[in-house]
Amino acid sequence: MAARPSASRKEQVRENPVRALAKAVHLLEQLAEAREATPRQLAELLDEPRTTTYRLLRSLEALDLVEPGSQPGSFRLGWKLMRLGAAVVERLDERQAALPVMEHVHERIGETVFLLVRRGWDAVCIERLEGLRVQSLALRLGGSLPLHAGAGPRVLLAWEPREVWEEYVQSGQLAALTDRTPTSRKALLRELEQTVAQGYAVSDEDVTPGIASLGAPIFDYTGRVRAALSIGGLKSLLLGDDRAAFTKLVVEGAREISLALGHEAA
Repeated sequence: MAARPSASRKEQVRENPVRALAKAVHLLEQLAEAREATPRQLAELLDEPRTTTYRLLRSLEALDLVEPGSQPGSFRLGWKLMRLGAAVVERLDERQAALPVMEHVHERIGETVFLLVRRGWDAVCIERLEGLRVQSLALRLGGSLPLHAGAGPRVLLAWEPREVWEEYVQSGQLAALTDRTPTSRKALLRELEQTVAQGYAVSDEDVTPGIASLGAPIFDYTGRVRAALSIGGLKSLLLGDDRAAFTKLVVEGAREISLALGHEAA
């Protein structure tokens, strides 16, 4: 009667998915540096058996992440990685176009400046310049807020078609962050309609008590909203005597970034 495989043998057969993924990423990195390589060359670079490397290459080839190279038996990065890379470049274009404007706004007012993009039903902060007065704002770099809360997030929703507004309401996302957060269909649609009508969004303590923000839309060459430029700080400052000046700075800054992204102003 054949002996049953030990637990350690089973673990070897069923390799940890995270470790397998790490191997795949390492292989792609080595292939990117080498441009083209054979399984034998990659096995040496990865310090892995040639059979393991070849099996990994075949799996990546099935996913269009690698493809046969120009030399017999060699491999190179596949076309799908080009598409994935292009998506990253698009996001970097937003940041690169926005950063000089954000720095100018930051120098003028000294408050926190945000650049946000939409990801599903969330607004994600992809750049943030810290304010001189208040630094404990809710939206950190890489963090997110739901689209109904805060000036920047509402900008990203306001310039979407109305059917998207309704989808958002139906999605059950209208949680209250403070007692001033719009949590009903009527309240949110009123905020969105006002935002579009005036060309910018205002957040009055609906994310954090005592904190306000202003946000304006950034459009790309297709005319669709691509990102939002926003400033946040103490309500007494942003919505005080200089509110009009702050609003103008944000709206004009967003317009300048839009032009850099190919948007033709009406």
